[in-house]
Amino acid sequence: MPAPVLSGPQYLREGLKLVLGPGLRLFVLLPLTINLLLFGGLIYVALHQFGMWVDTFMPELPNWLSFLNYILWPLFVALVVLIMFFTFTMIANVIAAPFNGFLAEKVEVVLRGTDDFPTFSWGELAEMVPRTFSREMRKLGYFLPRAIGLFILSFIPTVNLIAAPLWLLFGVWMMAIQYIDYPADNHKMSWQDMLAWLRAKRWQSLSFGSIVYLVLLIPGVNVVMMPAAVAGATLFWVRERGAEALVVEKRRS
Repeated sequence: MPAPVLSGPQYLREGLKLVLGPGLRLFVLLPLTINLLLFGGLIYVALHQFGMWVDTFMPELPNWLSFLNYILWPLFVALVVLIMFFTFTMIANVIAAPFNGFLAEKVEVVLRGTDDFPTFSWGELAEMVPRTFSREMRKLGYFLPRAIGLFILSFIPTVNLIAAPLWLLFGVWMMAIQYIDYPADNHKMSWQDMLAWLRAKRWQSLSFGSIVYLVLLIPGVNVVMMPAAVAGATLFWVRERGAEALVVEKRRS
């Protein structure tokens, strides 16, 4: 059956159970190590630069409006958190992409009970690097123009009040794209076809992207949940594609 509209938490929860199982732990260790190093760097940078970045984004108000600083400050703190989080998450995913793609393969093998992918070898993993790197660059090509537009919007007085909500919505959509693209790419689905497929399942995709975005904002938890997000996205792919195949089969018969 197709997934319910708000199925994101269920997929992520099941994905976490899968990656903690004995059959997949080995394929989680490398991306987990990479995530630990990168998020350690994020915390270090945040501690040293956070206040300066908030001051940079905060608009300068005349004295008679100074009371608004108490209202605006939390909003711009949230804006900086969202920008920092999303930037470092994208970097982490670019570096970990081959391992995440391979993890998505192994999750699909567990789910389907059949292995249609090549047997694991370091050579196979190395061969995945150019393909997954190219796909990550395609994601960056999709992300950067929109992120730059939102970044510029953040500096426009008054208009920048909507920047944080827009960053949040864009981040949720990008989380769905980021993780569901791994199984889609393993099946050689083109970038445009993958986007069209996600748009056709917009609410299910946003539900999954929302819960992933939320848990990845939690320090410590985010390191473990990135592999779980790969597994959850693969569950999303297998079940939704399987449901579509059944619909097509019924129409033919």
